[in-house]
Amino acid sequence: MPALVELIGATHRYADVVAVDDVHMALRPGELVFLVGPSGAGKTTLLRLINREIRPSSGEVWVDGLPAHSLRPTRIPELRRRVGVVYQDYKLLPRLTALENVAFALRVTDLQVSDAEAHDRALDALEAVGLGEKADAFPHQLSGGQQQRVAIARAVVRQPPLLIADEPTGNLDLETAWQVMKLLEQISRFGTCVLVATHNLEIVRRMQRRVLTLVDGRLVRDQPAGRVGRLAWASS
Repeated sequence: MPALVELIGATHRYADVVAVDDVHMALRPGELVFLVGPSGAGKTTLLRLINREIRPSSGEVWVDGLPAHSLRPTRIPELRRRVGVVYQDYKLLPRLTALENVAFALRVTDLQVSDAEAHDRALDALEAVGLGEKADAFPHQLSGGQQQRVAIARAVVRQPPLLIADEPTGNLDLETAWQVMKLLEQISRFGTCVLVATHNLEIVRRMQRRVLTLVDGRLVRDQPAGRVGRLAWASS
């Protein structure tokens, strides 16, 4: 199966600091992959490279056949439509309901979608994450876990081939975090590639999915699914 995401010698520098250092990796459709490492290891920078929020200082970044490293600014929206993003702090618009948050994200990225179609697709996405009955609730009326589910619905409403999540369980208790991760696992079973940056090593060990370990910007370990053992950075 061809790679959906491929980094070839990807390096990114902030002034004199090398945040991502000569990373080679490939992700395929339907994979759920964890990206782990200590704080400052370069996890968020790597996600930003994939979503073309920044360009590599050197090397290549390919996303669903598009060269993110050399893509013209006018084509960046084309890449972004292929990548759903979930954040730790949800980033929901407080004055919009759950349904409106999801529908708004769809209309912003696809101007040809009618209001009626956006409504129907947003409701379908909310039902898929188990929140159909909360469609009219505002973010402040939802628990942290429910807000994160709305954020996931917003990220997948366009049915992108790639979903990246930056510490999606960071603000959640362990039980709620586990529920969110099981939802992401379910999404991957439908063929979406899911890449999750996390510090939650308990969930990583329990799920036994592929794990990429970054230390000082370098990819020091690539553990295949079902063979995830010790994750201490000092043993890298």
